[in-house]
Amino acid sequence: MVITIPMEKESSNYTDKIKAYLPNVLADATIPELPNHYRGKVRDCYDMPNDTRIIITSDRISAFDRILTTIPLKGQALTQMAKYWFEHTSDICPNHVVSYPDPNVVVGKHLTIMPVEIVVRDYMTGSTGTSIWPMYKSGKREMYGITFPEGLRENQKLPETIITPTSKAFDAGHDEPLSAAEIVDQKLLTQEQWDTVSAYALKLFARGREMAAKRGLILVDTKYEFGFDADGNIMLADEIHTPDSSRYWFLESYADRFAKGEKPESFDKDFVRNWVNARCDPYKDDIPTIPDDIRVKAAEIYIGAFEKITGLKFEFPEIGNALERIKKSIL
Repeated sequence: MVITIPMEKESSNYTDKIKAYLPNVLADATIPELPNHYRGKVRDCYDMPNDTRIIITSDRISAFDRILTTIPLKGQALTQMAKYWFEHTSDICPNHVVSYPDPNVVVGKHLTIMPVEIVVRDYMTGSTGTSIWPMYKSGKREMYGITFPEGLRENQKLPETIITPTSKAFDAGHDEPLSAAEIVDQKLLTQEQWDTVSAYALKLFARGREMAAKRGLILVDTKYEFGFDADGNIMLADEIHTPDSSRYWFLESYADRFAKGEKPESFDKDFVRNWVNARCDPYKDDIPTIPDDIRVKAAEIYIGAFEKITGLKFEFPEIGNALERIKKSIL
C-alpha cells in the first residue's frame, strides 16, 4: 500500500531554512569567462569548444511565455530531479548528460534541438494557451490532429495517452500547436524521426507514470525536448519529469476530488500560475510583484516534490553566493 503524505507535512519544517536563501537566489547565471552564452527562460547555457554544453539551471520560474519571479533553491531541485530521472530512463532513450559538476549544473553533449516540443498527456487538463482543456471547453473537438469525444470533464482521464506537439519557441517566443502530419509536411522532422521520437516519448511517459504511481503520484502530463547529436542520433535533452516540465497529482485523493468536481491536489508550478492568474491577465498585463511568502511556499513545493518523487532527502547547499560557487566548480 502506498501512503501519500500531505504536502504541508512534507515541507513545513523547511520554511525557515528556505527564507535564509532569499537574498541569494540564482536569478542570472551570466559568466563572462565562458563562450557562446544563451539565456533561456530558466537556464543559462554555454556551448563549449569540445562539443559539450554547460547548462546552469537558475531559480527563475516562467509561465505564460514570460519570467515571473525567482524561487529559492528551485534550480537545484530541478537539476537533481532531472538527474534522478535521466539515470532511471537511460535504458529507454539516450540522453545528453556527461557530468554534474555542481548541484545546479549539468554538462551535456552539444545537441541541435528539434524544432518540435513533445508534450504527452493522460488527462483533460491545463490552463495555458496550448493546453487541451481550455480549447476543449471553448468547443474545439479537433486538436493536434486528434478527435476528442464529447462529454469529457476537466481533469478526466483521457481514453488513451496522447502526444500534443508544439513548435519549439526559441528566444522566449510563443509555442504553437502542431499535428503529426503537419510536422512531417512542414519538414520539421522526417517521418522516421517523428516515429522514433514519438515512440521514445510514450515509453518515457509510461516509465514515469509507473514509477510515480509507486510513490503515490499521478504523472498527468509532461514536456520532452529532444535533439540530434553530431551523428544525427536522437537524444533526450533539457530536463525530464520535473515540476517545471510535468504535472503531478496526488493519487490517493484524485478519485474523490474528481467525483466532487474539485481540483486535484498537486505540487506543480500551477501554484504560482494560479496566484498570478487571480490578479491579472498574464498574457496582457504587467505581472504583479510576487511576495516572499509565496516564493518560499513555492520553494517548499519544489523541494517537497523532489523528495516525494525521488524518495531522496534534499541536500541544502551552504548559504552564500550561488553563482560564485558554480564558477568555482566549472572554471
